[in-house]
Amino acid sequence: MKQWDVLTVGETMVVFIPEQKQLLRYVDRFKKGIAGAESNVAIGVSKLGHTSCWISKLGCDELGEYVLREIRGEGVYVSEVIRDENASTGLMIKQFSEANETSVFYYRRNSAASTLNKDNISEEMIQNSKIIHITGVTSALSGSCAEMNLTLAKKAKKNGVLVSFDPNIRLRLWSKNEAAETLRPLLDMCDIVEIGLDEAKVLLDTDNINEVVRILREKKIHKIAVKRGSKGAIVADESSMYEIPPYSVKVIDNIGAGDAFAAGFLCGILEERDLFTCGKMGAMMGAQAVGTLGDIEGLPDRKRLELLLNGNKENYR
Repeated sequence: MKQWDVLTVGETMVVFIPEQKQLLRYVDRFKKGIAGAESNVAIGVSKLGHTSCWISKLGCDELGEYVLREIRGEGVYVSEVIRDENASTGLMIKQFSEANETSVFYYRRNSAASTLNKDNISEEMIQNSKIIHITGVTSALSGSCAEMNLTLAKKAKKNGVLVSFDPNIRLRLWSKNEAAETLRPLLDMCDIVEIGLDEAKVLLDTDNINEVVRILREKKIHKIAVKRGSKGAIVADESSMYEIPPYSVKVIDNIGAGDAFAAGFLCGILEERDLFTCGKMGAMMGAQAVGTLGDIEGLPDRKRLELLLNGNKENYR
């Protein structure tokens, strides 16, 4: 019996979210939250009634205490998180324009999570999971983090555990060439991929949807989601391909949509739902995530997601 439906590993930062839409130099009111691609997915999975585990390193500081408390409070297992006395918890600050465009400023260099390495996750934890979800953000943090992600994928494959991968390429962290060189070997070991067209251009040298699906199928990837932002998504498996239309929602904060999509998509796969429904679950989770300030605050629970999927308009924002 597997203990975890989804296991994730990666950095979560404290994020300060301005309550005013203007340059940070003029902002004097902030909301505090957490932000991290992998923990966002773990929280989304937990909200939909599945078990999830998040592993990382945090500083022995008040920000680390806050991150741990918040993620634990969302029902995610965090007992494998390591506390580091010699490094700090990462920090992120958002900035909003009047047009609801979001900018992100990182203060994460030499953070505790950047020292994660392949020895921090036991093979037993991998064996006790149904899906390992990894992202390119973690690989970008340091050489040891990149090696850890690659080792995680290899051990998962060896133990018959599904590997889910979101490239999540952040060019503030590294160049396109660095990302391609590091992430292509990961892509070759995946069972499930959630990818944007800009990321496909970097890793596959094409942003043509049909070509992207063809190449990923040739890599023996069983479940594919090509995220297209406001245009919805394309989902595919070995023999089928469907277009998932976007859900209409007022965008407040567009950070975190891809992680929310991954959470919904993975839960659909865990529940052995048909491919189209898996895509709808991902798209709805993504739409709800961007309707609220913060990465996770808008994520629906199982009851609300089912109401939304069934067309209960009163529950839309």
